[in-house]
Amino acid sequence: MDYIKRLVEDDLVAKMNASGAVLIKGPKSCGKTETATRYAKSVLRMDRDPQVAVIMATNPQLLLEGETPRLIDEWQEQPEIWNYVRHEVDNRKSKGVFILTGSANPTEQVRLHSGAGRFTVLQMDTMSWQELGYSSGAVKLSDLLLGTVMNYYEPAISLESIIERICIGGWPTLINEDYKNALTMNRGYIDLLCEVDMIQVSGVKRNPNKVRSLLRSLSRNIATLVDNKTLEKDVKINENNEVSRNTLSDYLDALSKLMILYEQPAFNPHIRSAASLRKSPKRHLCDPSLAVAVLGLDKESLMKDVKYAGFLFESLAIHELNVYAKSNDATVYHYNDSYGYEVDAIVQKRNGDYAAFEIKLGVGFIEEAAANLKKFAANIDLEKMESPKSLNIITGTGMSYSRPDGINVISLASLGV
Repeated sequence: MDYIKRLVEDDLVAKMNASGAVLIKGPKSCGKTETATRYAKSVLRMDRDPQVAVIMATNPQLLLEGETPRLIDEWQEQPEIWNYVRHEVDNRKSKGVFILTGSANPTEQVRLHSGAGRFTVLQMDTMSWQELGYSSGAVKLSDLLLGTVMNYYEPAISLESIIERICIGGWPTLINEDYKNALTMNRGYIDLLCEVDMIQVSGVKRNPNKVRSLLRSLSRNIATLVDNKTLEKDVKINENNEVSRNTLSDYLDALSKLMILYEQPAFNPHIRSAASLRKSPKRHLCDPSLAVAVLGLDKESLMKDVKYAGFLFESLAIHELNVYAKSNDATVYHYNDSYGYEVDAIVQKRNGDYAAFEIKLGVGFIEEAAANLKKFAANIDLEKMESPKSLNIITGTGMSYSRPDGINVISLASLGV
């Protein structure tokens, strides 16, 4: 299989040119190592070489020797290496000396000094539809954030195709893989996560059945403002399992360290109304295919439950926006207030420019979504902040086109960076 260029590569090059070391973070199997090796001239695999632990105990400096840029893969296996890299960057006073990759953050017990001034951080996700070739990228997020989208039209894609792609996910190893094999491999990913990864991330033994129950609860409530109390109750009722509040918090923290759990932060704009703004994040898994896997679903079952498929599609669209937003120096938020108004995604650049998005799997709710976006825009206090650069509806089975009222309807198969 030929390597597919990742959208984060331009950012990786820029950060290598700006700092002595770059840390690439992301969930296991999202493609960090494969991408990093293309920019490295020597590689140290911390999780594979049996001599690493011995050298760390005797002469850690030896592990840093090699042609640069030097890739230190799965650095968190020996987290003390961080401080040695930091000192080495200080000593060499050069740019792009080290690339560190990791699929987990180290435990709290490990004392890591700040890498400020030495390290830059790059977050990597599973592959986007544009990278996989599912999206033409004709409608660019960069244009939506400028409000300069030209007229466009692209046909829709089928619900079955969307659901099959959700089931397979954006894992590089599953490119061109048979659909049923992909389901099996994703379920295996969940098994390893519950039985191995959750223990390794902090060295604390965790109950695999309770981890699985929590993952199932998170999956049932994907793309929603579900709080810990609701998760605790859901696990008890639907999983017939007891998880204490402290245990649940500990497990959620471990899933975040493994970068399996993603929390979409709340947007905090200046509004005209007296409504209070919700500050809780929406919760997603790093790839919606994991929700399909842990719940034991497949294409056939999701075709019969289009309502739940809609939540998975929203989570997929947030994943896509996240990937494209990073290339535009932007962050993906959600909006929700006490009057019940909500907007699925607000993408805001560092300079303050932002665009609003509603996400609908089918075309039946397009008018409702358009009305909601207009209400949101009308509620912005223009004396304190700018209006959104564009109002947009991301759809699955709908066509891509620009409405007469200026709202963009965008098929996920048209959206790009």
